[in-house]
Amino acid sequence: MTLHLARTSADPPPRTTEVTVRGDSATADVLSALLHQSGATVSRFPGVDGEAAHVGTGGTELTVSWAGPLHGGEVVDEASAQAVCGPMHVHGRSTGAPAGLGLDYCATAAGVVGGTGLLAAVLAGRSEVTTSVAQAALLTVSQYLAAAGAPEGEAAPIGPGGPPFRSEDGVLFEIEALDPAVWQAFWARLDVPARAIGAGWRPFQFRYATAAAPLPPELHEATTTRTFAELTAHADASGMSICELYPYARRQAEFVPLPAWELSTLDASSDRVRPGGDLPLSGLVVLEAGRRVQAPLAAHLLRLLGADVIRIEPPGGDPLRGVPPMCGEMSARWLALNRGKSAVEIDIKDPRDRDRLRELVRTADVFLHNWAPGKAEQLGLGAHDLVVVNPSLVFVHTSGWADRLPDAPMGTDFMAQARTGLGELLRPSDEPPAPSLMTLLDVLGGLLGAHATVAALLHRERTGRAIRCESSLLAAADLLQLGAKGRPAPGFRRPARGTGGWRHEGVPVTDDLAAIVTDPRFADAVAIDTDRCPEVLTPWRFR
Repeated sequence: MTLHLARTSADPPPRTTEVTVRGDSATADVLSALLHQSGATVSRFPGVDGEAAHVGTGGTELTVSWAGPLHGGEVVDEASAQAVCGPMHVHGRSTGAPAGLGLDYCATAAGVVGGTGLLAAVLAGRSEVTTSVAQAALLTVSQYLAAAGAPEGEAAPIGPGGPPFRSEDGVLFEIEALDPAVWQAFWARLDVPARAIGAGWRPFQFRYATAAAPLPPELHEATTTRTFAELTAHADASGMSICELYPYARRQAEFVPLPAWELSTLDASSDRVRPGGDLPLSGLVVLEAGRRVQAPLAAHLLRLLGADVIRIEPPGGDPLRGVPPMCGEMSARWLALNRGKSAVEIDIKDPRDRDRLRELVRTADVFLHNWAPGKAEQLGLGAHDLVVVNPSLVFVHTSGWADRLPDAPMGTDFMAQARTGLGELLRPSDEPPAPSLMTLLDVLGGLLGAHATVAALLHRERTGRAIRCESSLLAAADLLQLGAKGRPAPGFRRPARGTGGWRHEGVPVTDDLAAIVTDPRFADAVAIDTDRCPEVLTPWRFR
């Protein structure tokens, strides 16, 4: 798929409009696309050994290596990054054996991470920034790594199985429910025994966290006795969201130009002076009202760049703080996305608490959320409402569909994978199409959210205008398909098991994430935090 990234008058121009991108990888392709969207004229050149990409702007340089600080010399391309850094293991959990992703996910993530670092360096007047594909790969599995290293067990079983489901007429499809009552109502309409319905909810609910969903066989059996039209009617009646796995060709045929992120200026003038500091975003304040992965991860990256991040949590605190596995008093998975942030409890349904939130906005630089479309506006907390309070504000929405698909299903990771044709592209052609149970798009969408935020901060500094920006799971899916040419060949990136464990093309495959924290190869990329939880260290180095 060719990704057409439209330029708009609101896009932030780089310090120079002419940049060079060196590299033959998906990382270089993504960087070229993002820089083109920013209004730059991009010249491409062949890569050099050891580099995934290099960008020169005339004032700031970005280098993305393959291995970065990882020792051992094994990470030299996409496949080895997936093998060594954990994505093969996590993606393969649903099938019971390590499996390579059919698209260049690690290199794509590295392109976004590198682009974010480049914009942050330009914003702070730094001359050089480095990162790597290996570090980006570790970021994509940071939640799973944290959970694997926790002393307590998972909240749900890990084992083969899970969606997609198949109808009587052969349609593969995904379903989504965030409410157990919806789950129960849908399966009851299919005459599934109550025991199987109850046993299936927890692994389904936690598949985001575990990348696995060993469901009772009765669930799959029930869908094979109804046509997809009948299943859709039952889903509509119960409140279940349902989505056919779109073939890649169908998604390609409907493709329209979609920016990876979009900025629009607001009718407010900023006189905010950005304070200096050791890190590019030092002194900036980010308010984050986020759940699950996308917005919290975006804010986590902004914190790694130096921003002070304040989470907006409901009364009683974020319930995800207490979801196993635990590291002491805190959820390991929650720590992976939220360590180092402060928090304030606000009931956004209470008008007095919304006034408290507006007071926090008054002195913030960024307000970032992933609420459902229209919710911020309904609460009087939309971009145009908040810039009245703070004319210097950068307002960021990390969404599901960016209002681009009128028939879109629920805007969650696996539904987005199904709707955008990723089920076909992620697995070789000798396997049935299936979305990954690894949260590919939530993570990539979070990386894009951080990138959009830094782009907006750069634009604010240069124009003196408040900014609204948005990234989405849809944009993340399209960016991931940037170099796609159809389904991978049979056996593509399929590791083999030998006497010494799993290997792919001679490279050992990590099949125990917990071992990473004591593996000397990762000593400069992964650490143990003060809660005794594995932590992926910052992926950037600035000079």
